[in-house]
Amino acid sequence: MNDPYRILGVSREASDEEIKRAYRELAKKYHPDKYKNSDLAELANEKMKEINAAYDQIQREREARGGSAFGGFGTGEYTGTSELYARIRRCINTDNIAEADRLLTGVPLSGRDAEWNFLRGCVEVRLRHYVDAQRYFDLACAMDPYNIEYRDARDRLRQQANGYGGGYTTTTARGCSGCEVCTGLMCSDCCCECMGGDLIRCC
Repeated sequence: MNDPYRILGVSREASDEEIKRAYRELAKKYHPDKYKNSDLAELANEKMKEINAAYDQIQREREARGGSAFGGFGTGEYTGTSELYARIRRCINTDNIAEADRLLTGVPLSGRDAEWNFLRGCVEVRLRHYVDAQRYFDLACAMDPYNIEYRDARDRLRQQANGYGGGYTTTTARGCSGCEVCTGLMCSDCCCECMGGDLIRCC
């Protein structure tokens, strides 16, 4: 691969924020959606792959040196046209998670686009529902694979999951799963048997 810094048009001394800004500008310029039904569609797609690979390589190199991973689970400034999404971002950034949750829930199913899934994922992270957050981040990235903010959030959560033994479990107020019920019953049965009783009769 060519020099990733040269591909993004930044110096090796560039800050993380400068690298993110350069990536966003190039992603906006070469986003394949801009070239649909155009003779340049294939060229734009290849250019976008090169830009993504360069950004990913820089990110890996800086993380290996103990540098930044280019972001966290907060949200940046919203650059779209939806005032609702801008409001939800403000709620998340000010830890008004209950209001952000209420606003997201009010969006009809037909309007739940990539941005909605990203913001839903951010709310789930704040609620410590990490498995749900990963699912929403994955959906956001699938719907808009060239959005750097979505990818950063998804990758950071995956890295943290790997750091905790390869995956997240989640406990929520929504009830327990069938597996949790079975596990609880088996534990209770073992306790009963140790004390001379039998909660679950096998014969």
